Amino acid sequence: MFSKILIANRGEIACRVIRTCRKLGIRTVAVYSEADADAQHVRQADEAYPIGGPRPADSYLRGDAILEVARRSGAQAIHPGYGFLSENADFADAVENAGMVFIGPKAASMRKMGSKAGAKDLMMAAGVPVVPGYTGEDQSPNVLSREAARIGFPLMIKAAHGGGGKGMRIVHRLDEFISQLESCQREAGNAFGRDRVLLERYVRTPRHIEIQIFGDAHGNAIHLNERECSAQRRYQKVLEESPSPFLTPELRAAMGEAAVQAAHAIDYVNAGTVEFIVDPDGAFYFMEINTRLQVEHPVTELTTGFDLVEWQLRIAAGDALPVTQQQVPQHGHAIEVRLYAEDPEAGFLPGSGKLEKLLLPPSSPQVRIDSGVVEGDVVSIFYDPMIAKLIVCDQDRASALARLRDALAACEIVGPKSNIDFLERLVRHPAIVEGDIDTGYLDRHLEEFMPAHAVDPALLHAAATATLLLQEAGAHVQAEASNDPCSPWAIADGWRLGHAGRRPLVFLHRGEELALVAQGATGEYVIESDGQSQPISGARLHAGGLSLRLGDQARRFRVHADQRRVTVHDGEQRLSLALVPVYRPKSATASGNDGRIVAPMPGRVVVLKASPGQAVVAGQELLVIEAMKMELAIRSPRDGVVAELRAAAGDFVEADAVLATLEPQA
Repeated sequence: MFSKILIANRGEIACRVIRTCRKLGIRTVAVYSEADADAQHVRQADEAYPIGGPRPADSYLRGDAILEVARRSGAQAIHPGYGFLSENADFADAVENAGMVFIGPKAASMRKMGSKAGAKDLMMAAGVPVVPGYTGEDQSPNVLSREAARIGFPLMIKAAHGGGGKGMRIVHRLDEFISQLESCQREAGNAFGRDRVLLERYVRTPRHIEIQIFGDAHGNAIHLNERECSAQRRYQKVLEESPSPFLTPELRAAMGEAAVQAAHAIDYVNAGTVEFIVDPDGAFYFMEINTRLQVEHPVTELTTGFDLVEWQLRIAAGDALPVTQQQVPQHGHAIEVRLYAEDPEAGFLPGSGKLEKLLLPPSSPQVRIDSGVVEGDVVSIFYDPMIAKLIVCDQDRASALARLRDALAACEIVGPKSNIDFLERLVRHPAIVEGDIDTGYLDRHLEEFMPAHAVDPALLHAAATATLLLQEAGAHVQAEASNDPCSPWAIADGWRLGHAGRRPLVFLHRGEELALVAQGATGEYVIESDGQSQPISGARLHAGGLSLRLGDQARRFRVHADQRRVTVHDGEQRLSLALVPVYRPKSATASGNDGRIVAPMPGRVVVLKASPGQAVVAGQELLVIEAMKMELAIRSPRDGVVAELRAAAGDFVEADAVLATLEPQA
C-alpha cells in the first residue's frame, strides 16, 4: 500500500479521499489555486502546495504543475477525483511515465471510451446492447439521410466527440433532418473542434440507470449493483438512488452482466460506471462508460457497506478485488441529493459568496454529509457551486424518502441562494414518491418543482412569534446584566402608557416587505397583517422547535432564528425571512424632512436607477441594494429632484448610510 498520495482535485471529493487515506494511515498531499488557499481540503491534508491562479485552466487543469508537486512531496500515486483531469488519458500517461501510479483506469481504456462512435462500435462487438443507429465515418448528407430513414423517427443526432448536452438534436421527420443536421454539426464544430455526428434511435421517456463496476489488474471484473439517475434537469442529475424502483431482479442481473462485459471489453481496471438508458418496456442500451469515480458513489457505499475509495487505492497498489460477484450485498435503500449555491427561480443561476450560516443534519448511520465547505467559507465563482451532498439510507424506499425530507428540513444556508426549497418540493412530488419518472420529466414539468410565491399565513405567524420570543429572551438577558434587572422598562412587550403595547415587525421576503404588528408578550400575542388578526397562545421556543396555538389549533415548527433572520419549517415547507429594522418608515427609504434617503439595512448597491438632477415621482425606484442575498428596491418617498447620489454600484453600505438626497421641484 502507498504511504503518501497526492490528490489532484479540490472541494468535496478531495476531502472525501482524505478521510479514507487517514483511515488507512496514508499521508495526503493537496494542491490548491489562489482562490482555494483557505479551503477545507487544504486544511485537512497533511501538506498542501499552490499550483496557480483561480481559473481551472491556470491550476487544477495544469498537469505539469501537479506532477511537479508530486515529485517535490514524494507522493507515490495520484488520485484524480472526478472532473478536471480525472478522464484525461494524457495525464494518466504522464503520471505513469513520471514513475507514479495513477489511481484510476489505464490511459488505453480511457482512449477507447473517448469517442462515442468508437465506444459504441466496441460495445457492439462485445455483445453489449446499444441503441440502433449509425456510427460510420462517411458523414455526407446523402448517407446520413439514408441512414436516418433506415433507423426511423424520432431519432437523435449526437456529436461524436461531445458532452454536456451540446451537439444534440431530436428529429421527428425526414423533411427536417438536413436542417437539424447542419445545426448540430455547427454546434459540435464550435464546441469540440470536430463536427462528426452519430445517429441513434430516440428512446421516448427513457430511464437513466448506471452500473458501478470495478476491475483489477488480475483480470477480474464485477459490478456493485445499479444507481438510478432518471431525475434530471437539462441532462444534469438531480437525485440518485439505489436500488432502482424500476428494475426487476432479472433486468438487474442482465444489466449487471452487460456492464461487466463492457469492462472486460476495454480491459478495465479500478472504478468506473457503465451508463445505460432503459425504455419503458425494459429494453436497455449502452450509453457510455465514465472512467472515474462518480459524484453519486456514496449511494453504492451505503447499500453495499464498501468504501469505494479504499478499493481504488488497494487495486491501484496491485491488490485483487476483495469480493466475488456472488458476495456483493444489497442492503436497504439509499438516496442522494446535492445542495447547490444556485437560484432555481433564476434558471438555476450559480451563486457565490460567504456561507454566513451553514447548518446541516448531524451525521449518523442513516444520514451522511459529504462537503468541502464549512460555515464561514466562501463558495467561489471559479468552481462548481456545490455546498454538500446529502445522502440517506433506510430499510426501504419509503423510509429513505421520509428520512431525506427530515434531513433537508434540518438544513439552513444563509449567504448565497440555494436550491433547498427546490429539493424539498422534489422529494415530495408524486413522480418521485411513486418512482415513475423519466429523464425528461423535470424539464417538462419544472414549474411543479418551483417554490410557491405566496406566503403561507401559518408560517408567517410562526416566524413572527419566534422573532418576538427571541427578542424577549434577548431583552431578558440584557436586563439580567444591567444594574436594575427588575426594571419594567427592560420588558420587550412594546408597552406604552395609556394604550396596549404594539410592536411592529417588518420582514423581507424575495425582495418584498411583509409588515406586521404584534401585541402581547411571553408567548401570548395577537398578530395583525393585511387587516387580519391572528391570536397566538402558548408559544414556546425550545431546542430549535416552536410550539404554539394558532387560534385553537396546536402546531409545531422547526426554527432557525437569530437577530437578523428567521426560518420556520412545518414539516413540509419552509419560510425564510430577513428581519428589517423598524426604526424607519415602512417605505424602506427612511427619508426625513431633510430629504435624506438612507439604507434600511447593511447591503451592497447593485444598480443606480436615477442620476443627480433627475426629476422623480413618489414610489419611483432610485437604486437597488442587495441585502441577505435578496434585492431591495429603494424608492423615492415623494415627488422631487435627485440632488445627489452618495453611493455607486458595487459599494457596500451600512444601515442608515445616506444613499441619496432629494430637493423639492422648482
